[in-house]
Amino acid sequence: MTHLSQLTRRNYLIAAHDALATAFALLASFYLRFEGGEAFYARLPLLLRILPLFILFSIVICYVFNLTTTKWRFISLPDALNIMRVASILTVALIVLDYAFIFTASNAKAPVLFGRITIVLYWFLQVFALSALRFGYRYFRYSRVRRHARTEGASSTLLIGRAADAEVLLRAIESGAVKQLWPVGVLSPSAADRGQSIRNVPVLGGLDDVEDVVRDYAGRGKPISRVVMTPSAFEPEAHPEAVLMRAKRLGLFVSRLPSLESGDVPRLTNVAVEDLLLRPSEKIDYARLEALVKGKAVIVTGGGGSIGSEICDRVATFGAARLLVIEHSEPALYAVTEALTAHGTNAVIEGRIADIRDRDRIMNLMKEFKPDIVFHAAALKHVPILERDWSEGVKTNIFGSVNVADAALAAGAEAMVMISTDKAIEPVSMLGLTKRFAEMYCQALDHDLMTQSEGKPHMRLISVRFGNVLASNGSVVPKFKVQIEAGGPVTVTHPDMVRYFMTIREACDLVLTAATHALTPARPDVSVYVLNMGQPVKIVELAERMIRLSGLEPGIDIEVVFTGMRPGERLNEILFASEEPPVEIGVAGIMAAKPNEPPMQTLRKWLAALEEAIARDDRSTIRAVLKDAVPEFGSNAA
Repeated sequence: MTHLSQLTRRNYLIAAHDALATAFALLASFYLRFEGGEAFYARLPLLLRILPLFILFSIVICYVFNLTTTKWRFISLPDALNIMRVASILTVALIVLDYAFIFTASNAKAPVLFGRITIVLYWFLQVFALSALRFGYRYFRYSRVRRHARTEGASSTLLIGRAADAEVLLRAIESGAVKQLWPVGVLSPSAADRGQSIRNVPVLGGLDDVEDVVRDYAGRGKPISRVVMTPSAFEPEAHPEAVLMRAKRLGLFVSRLPSLESGDVPRLTNVAVEDLLLRPSEKIDYARLEALVKGKAVIVTGGGGSIGSEICDRVATFGAARLLVIEHSEPALYAVTEALTAHGTNAVIEGRIADIRDRDRIMNLMKEFKPDIVFHAAALKHVPILERDWSEGVKTNIFGSVNVADAALAAGAEAMVMISTDKAIEPVSMLGLTKRFAEMYCQALDHDLMTQSEGKPHMRLISVRFGNVLASNGSVVPKFKVQIEAGGPVTVTHPDMVRYFMTIREACDLVLTAATHALTPARPDVSVYVLNMGQPVKIVELAERMIRLSGLEPGIDIEVVFTGMRPGERLNEILFASEEPPVEIGVAGIMAAKPNEPPMQTLRKWLAALEEAIARDDRSTIRAVLKDAVPEFGSNAA
């Protein structure tokens, strides 16, 4: 369907308006130039013969410059420039007509039809005629939005951030995209903004002036009830925690305007702890991710968990044709499939209850579904729990991963992507140990397939390591929230405990990005990817930030208590083992670890020994096998 065939009745009405505007501008300029005298009436018949063709020409020019397809309620500076371009082209057309009239007249000294004065008048009148109703309508809509905001109980709001960010929000309020806000002023971290106005909203001061501005407006009987923080308010030099604490203490409701880089409609959200970690996210090539999954059949194991459900959402968003969610928990499976269905994607969503430990069940499901890509997110991940119930970690994280890898291969998948952890590097916990063993199996199988294929396409098996994701199930963030809401204390294991953090969305997008790299022929030898987690964060600082986010003061309103390190924990996580140096792969936010795995024959012997020991509940044998497989393991698990 062509762009022209998509024009609506509204577009035709706009075209009719522009045609009338052109006729008015030309006739009015002609009349004014000759003051309605004899010269006007002498030229009028020729003008009327030319007018219909000139109007048709003007409609084409207006269409070319998008004047007939632009909604008037969003008219702006680019549209004003287009109006001037259209008027200039039509003016040039009149000049050409004038010269054509002179050269075709029987009398070489015949007077011009329009003349320079008429043409200059025409340009101004044409700009006016095309602009008046458009900008009049825009002002009408702007006034109506402001009037409704005042009469419908909109919150008096203080905007925090630089002028450019504030202007985005103000435009959204004017267009009606953001409702129930009445902006009274802006506080900017930039000294250059102060004393200025942004779309008639004054910049009242800097970020340290929150209390003074709020008290001033309260004294004038115009109390401020809300604060909106824009992206620039979360830059380190803006000290967002201090602003948040002041706003909370003043009893103001605080929300934020997320970054608009993705082109989303402006919307307000609650301020979250992710906003205070001040870690710049990696730029994601979304076209690359879409190319990976568009039209594909995808399976996600553990699809009801934090990482699994986000991968499901991203896969559906990027155009997968079919998506099978495998989940052991019935409530989690129901929740994720309902959310995906409500998301409104074109993917066919199916959810199945299954335990990855059940080899036959996983084999049958994958053969039936015939996936192109398998994302393996199912795992037991809570460090202290696995230190106590270590055999369950072996069953799920090792044998479950082996089952998924073998089933994906048997079903003819293009790739299997296993979600791993930074705790797998020189592990000191059963979580890290079992994940490292699963990594080695995937590496060995990938190596064997590559060797057997002799350069032909084969299934890729990769593992992607990253650290903690914010607000995931079992992470410290939900725990701290509950403790703060209960009035404290907030418990931290050790004052020097340090971890890497990233958002769930960024982690999952980078997992998909790693998969796109693995499926290219450039680096078939890479099978373990490591996400760039940025700078590590001290857990005690994270706890203090969350307390301040709640408008409270650490150590005064909420106590922070140190409880001691738990089994399987270490103070600092590492991203690469000494035996597997990092390899740059040319993809932002991702590095690779050099393969370092024993041969598959050795791994299968270990697996057979583990299976026998698990059946006998022989803890010492299990530990000896795992220690043999991962010599650097230093767990204190009993």
